[in-house]
Amino acid sequence: MSFTIAIIGRPNVGKSTLFNRLVGQKLALVDDQPGVTRDRREGEGRLGDLEFTLVDTAGLDKGERGSLTARMQEQTEVAIASADALLFVFDARAGLTPNDRAFADFARRANKPVVLIANKSEGKHGEAGAMESYALGLGDPVAISAEHGEGMSDLYDALRALMPEPADDGEHEDPFAFDEGEDTDGDLSDRPIRVAVLGRPNAGKSTLINHLLGEERLLTSPEAGTTRDSIAVDIDWKGRAFRVFDTAGLRRRSRIDDKLEKLSVSDALRAVRFAEVVVLVMDAQSKFEEQDLRLADLVEREGRAPVIAVNKWDLIERGPGLIGKLREEADHLLPQMRGAPVVAVSGLMGEGVDRLMKAIEDAYAVWNRRVSTSQLNRWFEQAVAQNPPPAVSGRRLKMNYITQTKSRPPSFVLFCTRADAVPTSYLRYLTNSLRSAFDLPGTPIRITLREKDNPFAHKAKRKS
Repeated sequence: MSFTIAIIGRPNVGKSTLFNRLVGQKLALVDDQPGVTRDRREGEGRLGDLEFTLVDTAGLDKGERGSLTARMQEQTEVAIASADALLFVFDARAGLTPNDRAFADFARRANKPVVLIANKSEGKHGEAGAMESYALGLGDPVAISAEHGEGMSDLYDALRALMPEPADDGEHEDPFAFDEGEDTDGDLSDRPIRVAVLGRPNAGKSTLINHLLGEERLLTSPEAGTTRDSIAVDIDWKGRAFRVFDTAGLRRRSRIDDKLEKLSVSDALRAVRFAEVVVLVMDAQSKFEEQDLRLADLVEREGRAPVIAVNKWDLIERGPGLIGKLREEADHLLPQMRGAPVVAVSGLMGEGVDRLMKAIEDAYAVWNRRVSTSQLNRWFEQAVAQNPPPAVSGRRLKMNYITQTKSRPPSFVLFCTRADAVPTSYLRYLTNSLRSAFDLPGTPIRITLREKDNPFAHKAKRKS
């Protein structure tokens, strides 16, 4: 089992910067504004030959019972309880504050090994603060600069003394990344499906994921914009593994002025780019608004398998044929992902969650589907015969053959003459026909046109 280290301390002392330094990637949002981190975030850290699970936490702060600040501290307390060791970080330049002293007592009561980190110690300004930290009674401070990478050898020595002998577990992997060009003809059930949960602010994304987990893992609030980081959680649903990324709510670009919101949006878009399935969550009381359609278009452009979840279904007055009308509306407004699964859910009540998880599995299977060249060309001959391509400028377009080059999403190359003259409307016809013939509902389909080489092009024309 991996050795787990939680990074704790008051707001704005550089915890997330240290987290990013140790995991080797900019996973956690970093800004000068205090209180950026809200949910606890996990990553696989490495320092020299040491490997460990690292947990970034919200800054320890006092708040009224039931407030967002108090619930952020509860998340930090859960991280401390599950950790094997703590990194207590303070700002060496600012020196010790009353909050540092109060939370140092809190760290001692946790009865866990504590490494005292004097961050921002570059230059002479941090020396006095580092010396002052002996008053906390947490041992010798490790003076570092998380931003500039100074003092990492001293941090290594401190962690080495706490950890068991390192094991060689292979290369360090990006928690988001997968191979874009990877072909998956083998067994797909052995690896977790990467799912990004996307939507407008306050659509109920975090509440839905909490229900899937069976615990209050992610902060939720009636206030829009509670989620900032894209937090990854692992879910086992009826024997199938999923890695689910909760993302910040995405508003229209024209409404985004705050720097921190821009960072949150960038983090959410990164989660979408490295997901395999994207669940687009809409509020049932205001579904298919302009921003919902823009987000759906983003999912299609990125080539991810889409699932549409209409949340807060418990607030809707039911009637016969309501789900059917919902699917018709989705196909009408989102023709680029015609046939995508549409599931009515209630993250608060748990309604429709089983159907949602089954839809994610089905969408993932379609996204990975391959069609043999022989089957493709039998379909292609019939499709072209039923609806030949139009003549352009009085010249006929000749369609030769088609083949699938990759899956994830299904991508095809069509060999033809005058590729630049093939109308977009004809490509839409072929795409819709492909969906119907080979059961590819919803998933993005890529058709690339390529001209066959002319074997006579190199020969000079004979003189008349």
